[in-house]
Amino acid sequence: MPNLSHKQKVFEVSINELEKISALQSPQGVLAVFEIPKEKGFDMDKVDDLVIVLDGVQDPGNMGTIIRTADWFGFKKMVCSKDTVEIYNPKVVQASMGSLARVTVSYLDLDTLFANNALPVYGTLLNGDNIFGYNFSEKGFLVFGNEGKGISEEIKGFINKAVTIPGGTNTESLNVSISAAICCAEVRRNMFK
Repeated sequence: MPNLSHKQKVFEVSINELEKISALQSPQGVLAVFEIPKEKGFDMDKVDDLVIVLDGVQDPGNMGTIIRTADWFGFKKMVCSKDTVEIYNPKVVQASMGSLARVTVSYLDLDTLFANNALPVYGTLLNGDNIFGYNFSEKGFLVFGNEGKGISEEIKGFINKAVTIPGGTNTESLNVSISAAICCAEVRRNMFK
């Protein structure tokens, strides 16, 4: 058994017991219990990069994938509307693959967040400018909407820079986590030219 500090407890259980206590159908052989940290809050004065904003994203797999993508591309802050899936949902945690520990996620009323905001608010909309080659500012917000409804009408009113991923010849939309990945890659590509 590994040498652990006095605060850590390790229990050996059978595969059958592990399957009963895990939320997964096929547990990986290890299960950990952690205290959920208190939300750190969001400080508008400390925005020093583009902040990813999720408006009503509901699928835990999408949420976890977006967190993982944000981490990969160096986006350290995310803001979610209060109706976005909870970040400590087991499927979100699993899909984030550890990135949840490196990306700060805050839940806020987006109307309040954007009401007194002077930074650019980019939104992924079908009628926006082509994202490929678009010049993003160093600071601001990049908004992604709900899987079925897109960005809510209330939040669309705050978007002052609409962008789109060209395509859509045979399908109506992209998955939100795929859209986020393409946008994050394009933002960083343009910043590091």
